[in-house]
Amino acid sequence: MVIAVGLADSINPSTIGPALYLAATRKGVLRVTLFTTGVFTVNLAAGIALTIGPGRLLRGLVPHPHGPGRHVIELVAGVMLLVVAVALWLGRRSLARRELPMRDGGGGSALVAGALVAAIELPTAVPYFAVIAAIAASSAGVVQAIVLLALYCLAFVAPLLAIVATLLVAGERAEPWLQKGAAWLQRRWPVVLASVLLVAGGGLSVLGGAGLLKQ
Repeated sequence: MVIAVGLADSINPSTIGPALYLAATRKGVLRVTLFTTGVFTVNLAAGIALTIGPGRLLRGLVPHPHGPGRHVIELVAGVMLLVVAVALWLGRRSLARRELPMRDGGGGSALVAGALVAAIELPTAVPYFAVIAAIAASSAGVVQAIVLLALYCLAFVAPLLAIVATLLVAGERAEPWLQKGAAWLQRRWPVVLASVLLVAGGGLSVLGGAGLLKQ
């Protein structure tokens, strides 16, 4: 079950996009590998903390908003995402002229980037928390819980591992296509990111607003 959920959750532009970009840079194999390591490590560490560590106790102390409170949070979060999306759209031309980060950095920057992407995404990772809740509610021991979490995290980074494998097998033959992809991403990333935030923000705003109207 955890592998199936992880594979479904792995189709994620927030991780695949940066990995494809890094694949077209100098030392692409190393940098995508380190990026993948950052994503995997943060997800696994957070999962362990929430399932069997101190985080399990903290979850009981954190209030879970219901009713109007939850809908207000959804609405505010949605509006904030919409504001960021509009700002990205208005500044898309000037942003596209700037060099994307990690282009010429070392492997350390790719590792940190992977960790940051995973950490930023954690609050909205619904399938991830569903897996953690299922494991925590089961009779699995500590070792079993860690193995299950590791399997989920491994499935989640499967597309990133596939990119690494492609680079290793194709070698220089993949470079022209990767360069084209990186060039396209350099020109279009503000529009792509604005579109993603627009959809997410719009969905949250509608969900929160409709919930408040029903109260």
